[in-house]
Amino acid sequence: MPYILTLCAVLPCMLYLCWQDCKYRKLSNTMTLGLAGLGLAARVWTGGLSGFCDGLLGGLVCGGFLMIPYMLKSAGGGDVKMLFAAGVITGFRFAFTELLFVSLIGLLVGLIMVCFGLVTTARLRHCLRIVFDWRYDRKKGAENLPKKTDERTRVPFGVAIATGTVLTLLYAFYLERI
Repeated sequence: MPYILTLCAVLPCMLYLCWQDCKYRKLSNTMTLGLAGLGLAARVWTGGLSGFCDGLLGGLVCGGFLMIPYMLKSAGGGDVKMLFAAGVITGFRFAFTELLFVSLIGLLVGLIMVCFGLVTTARLRHCLRIVFDWRYDRKKGAENLPKKTDERTRVPFGVAIATGTVLTLLYAFYLERI
């Protein structure tokens, strides 16, 4: 698959999803599922059935990466769908590279937001105290936590997904040139 053309086609959608996630903390189904559908269609067009299977498997691996955090209510459904679409775009060959880049960028975004006071670490501290401090009162600690709908508890992970996808496509393009 021509990775630089894919990057040029995907970049406007990723930028829009980043803006939407930063501003509203929501990722629209129209964009995420539409991007996945277009990615699968492009894979069929360029690679036939094997390209479709490669894209679908990449999407399932990447989307499945966020399923446990989604079930624990620490990741949103839009993030799962956007990562699924990113996996479809990069394919199975680069799915684990995608996950590595997305994880590292997500960590970096989270640390920057914590340093600038844009997100609170209360939930993380609560979870760590549950695990490591046997004297910690879980009920009392849970009462003092901010609500999950509070903006200061949510990191826009779509930014990490979009940046990781762009880096993965650039990496794939680099490997294609060697």
